[in-house]
Amino acid sequence: MVLSEQEVSGAAGAPGPSAAEGRLEVGRIVKAHGIRGEVVVEAVSNRPERFTAGHVLYAGERAMPVRRASPQGGPDPAGRVSLARWIVSFEGVDDRNQAERLRDTVLHGDPLGHDDDPDELWVHELVGSELLDPTGRVLGRVAAVEANPASDLLVLENGQLVPMVFVVEAAAGRVVVDPPAGLLD
Repeated sequence: MVLSEQEVSGAAGAPGPSAAEGRLEVGRIVKAHGIRGEVVVEAVSNRPERFTAGHVLYAGERAMPVRRASPQGGPDPAGRVSLARWIVSFEGVDDRNQAERLRDTVLHGDPLGHDDDPDELWVHELVGSELLDPTGRVLGRVAAVEANPASDLLVLENGQLVPMVFVVEAAAGRVVVDPPAGLLD
């Protein structure tokens, strides 16, 4: 199973759709970049199309069309590119002063279609789901999904952590995991 639209934000967990707007958190502006209004965005979405020219992101109710964007840092020696940070230029943000005022702004986007891969898991659909073992025993309820380099983690309401690698099935409102003995004792 693939975790998609990784709307995760560190210890805070994974935000779901914004109640008022039905939008998903996709990143946060961390700083200005250069003098022409560009910003560095720390992405919490694994969907690079969020940052293509013309795509509209939102800062609260303010629509922010992407003028141009590129992954920060470029490829490593093996040719891999990290999509965690983007240098983004937004329409209407034309100088460093305007860009500086956007620091710490949380960006949201409209939900994208997700019928490409039937094994894809969507964070906003996992949060609130009941967690079960393969026998049907209830293990808890998912409170958040936390980013982790080895494997994203399901955070249960009681604070326990379950690596996503143990998810064997997910359906509306329920997630089945097959953890090793002792993980949830």
